Amino acid sequence: MKKPWWSVLIILSLSFGLQGCSGVTILNTLSPRDGVQVTRSIVFDREHQLKLDVYRPTNAHAAPVIVFFWGGRWEDGDKSMYRFVGAELASKGFVVVIPNYRLYPNVTFPAFVNDSAKAVAWTHEHISQYGGSPNEIVLMGHSAGAYNAAMLALDPAYLHAVGGSPRQWIRGMIGLGGPYDFLPLVEPDLKAIFGPPSQYPITQPIHWADGTNPPMLLIESRADTIVYPKNTRNLYAKIKKNGGPVEKFMVDDLSHPMLIGVVSNLLSSQSPILEKIVTFADHVTSDKQVGQGGGTPDQHVVTVHP
Repeated sequence: MKKPWWSVLIILSLSFGLQGCSGVTILNTLSPRDGVQVTRSIVFDREHQLKLDVYRPTNAHAAPVIVFFWGGRWEDGDKSMYRFVGAELASKGFVVVIPNYRLYPNVTFPAFVNDSAKAVAWTHEHISQYGGSPNEIVLMGHSAGAYNAAMLALDPAYLHAVGGSPRQWIRGMIGLGGPYDFLPLVEPDLKAIFGPPSQYPITQPIHWADGTNPPMLLIESRADTIVYPKNTRNLYAKIKKNGGPVEKFMVDDLSHPMLIGVVSNLLSSQSPILEKIVTFADHVTSDKQVGQGGGTPDQHVVTVHP
């Protein structure tokens, strides 16, 4: 079947990246509106004036929650670019929180992870006011945002600092094209973001993969030339070795930006990724999970052809 013209346009636009591209504008403009309510720019960190948006189904009550962290190499991006993610997941029955976090060169590691932890703390304390359940929170991220989400799920220090813990607050974590094991650092900006060299090891999510994490779904594409698939393979292997709950889902033909692009209603037919996200999030927030560490089914590598 031939792809419609708008699908081709969006795919071509996304192939050049997400920041400021016409493809994202189209996805946001045509994202679901019926049955979705949005509250924008809620301040969750007054000291740094950090804000978040909440997307929710109309009449949501004790609905499962997804906190989504966007990517951009810890240097670019904004919550407003990902309205299509919030709207689409809200249309599937989730309350969705999309926070901003501080970026380089204004901050370096671990400031953006600390900001992400504060967003989760706000969600745990306040999301019931927006129809979400504070006991059914799933973290999700793309690219650098997947790194932030993984660090919160794997290193308990960040959530401990804001009064929680991964096992108490987080029912699951979903990462799309995440950098989890990217040493040695070569690019000057990454050296500056994660330096000094003496702390490089602790900046890597894989360093903290001791098997005590909440259930994790790691999604990657073999065609990703920005964040290499070895990041997902290596983290998956270490969590499995240590007995932790983790699932890996691999596709063949999606570019790095398209890993998040296919979460939109317009492009979801190009890949089973959105369905996989919804199924996983529903599973880990179901009553039978209750954070008891049972994990999710291990599907190893699943190859699909979008």
